[in-house]
Amino acid sequence: MTDQPRPQWAVRLETERRARGWGPFKAARRLYAAAGIDHPDASQVKNLSRQINRHEKGEVFPSDWGSAYATAFGLEEKDLFGQESPDTPAGTKEPSATPDDGTDDVKRRAALQLLAALGAGTAIPPGTIEEILADIDRATGHGPNVDEWEKAIHDYGRRLVLRPTGALAGDLTADIIAVGRQLERTHDLHVRTALLRISASLSGLLAIGLGDAGEQRSARVSWATARRAADASGDRDLRVWTRGRAAQDAFWSPGSDGSVTDLVDEAILLADDVPSPGLARAYAARSYLAADRGDQRTALASLNKVKETAGRLPDGAQTVLAFRESQLRWTESYVLTRVGNPRAGAVLERAIALYPRSSLLPRKNLALMQAEALVRDRDVDEGLQQAIKTLHDHPDFVAAGTLPLGVRVLDALPERARALPAARELRALTAT
Repeated sequence: MTDQPRPQWAVRLETERRARGWGPFKAARRLYAAAGIDHPDASQVKNLSRQINRHEKGEVFPSDWGSAYATAFGLEEKDLFGQESPDTPAGTKEPSATPDDGTDDVKRRAALQLLAALGAGTAIPPGTIEEILADIDRATGHGPNVDEWEKAIHDYGRRLVLRPTGALAGDLTADIIAVGRQLERTHDLHVRTALLRISASLSGLLAIGLGDAGEQRSARVSWATARRAADASGDRDLRVWTRGRAAQDAFWSPGSDGSVTDLVDEAILLADDVPSPGLARAYAARSYLAADRGDQRTALASLNKVKETAGRLPDGAQTVLAFRESQLRWTESYVLTRVGNPRAGAVLERAIALYPRSSLLPRKNLALMQAEALVRDRDVDEGLQQAIKTLHDHPDFVAAGTLPLGVRVLDALPERARALPAARELRALTAT
């Protein structure tokens, strides 16, 4: 059998790669970067390096990677591939009678990013789908649909406690980018105001997810953006929420007492005694802080303000931006447990009953509070075993406050119990 000569384009690919001193793995990373995927994992790089080898042998024409090769090598596709392939390389085009404004290149890049992500099993880069579909949307007169975004926010709020910690960060990031691009193109004041409200909500939801995942700096930056967007929208309730909810999150970040207090004070000042979910959350954060400091009087007074504010709220949509009875009972459970109130056990049972079994994260945190309450009632063995089991169950569902709640169980132990094997096991679990 006579070996077939390699196609000229295959020889050219190998020549250009070697001329730059790139091995197949480095070339694979360069192709991913050219396709807009900056951090491929090792298995992706390995798979693409194998494809590069097949390309250079002429076994497979790189129809999905033509534009990436051209970008990586700094060449025109027609110069790199010529006309020797029976198929036109992906991303090339016939000469046009109209000048090229660069839009086609952007769309080809978006298409390449989509194909690369699907082929590699990675997340589709933010904005890719929107760019591919943009011409159709413009032709149909489709503009920003505020109602659709509001539904998306509601859906994110529902899924936030149903998915593993940080699982929604990619989707939220993509939607924040999409809304940002719509803001750049929108001049209608009414629509811009609505998009700013949506941006604030999405940025706050991203901050919650990042905070739960332990990315405290990124969460802090996201909350700051959420507050700026809420302020620009002029929506008072949203402005209060971006402070009150951020204060609750900041409470779980070590050494943040001053930040919590500042956010609570801002929220209360902005609310001007008008009840809102954000105001209830601000008082909740104040009650957490006081309970942890052992200031029972302030903790219970703040808890009463939470109840008073919640009682004045109208019935509204059940979103993460709301303050429902489940959040009220969660707050009451935390405060009563921390101050050693004998009613803590009954309140905890009520709080847990309000959350469906699919809400793993809040139920997990409440179970740790139950463990602390048991220890405080001198049921040390049962409390330790419940805490250990809770931390072992569903390990993907651990938020920023989960391990500190385990530490509070240890802190409640009497001195004689701190050397128990179960206490040592719990200490090891919370240290991770």
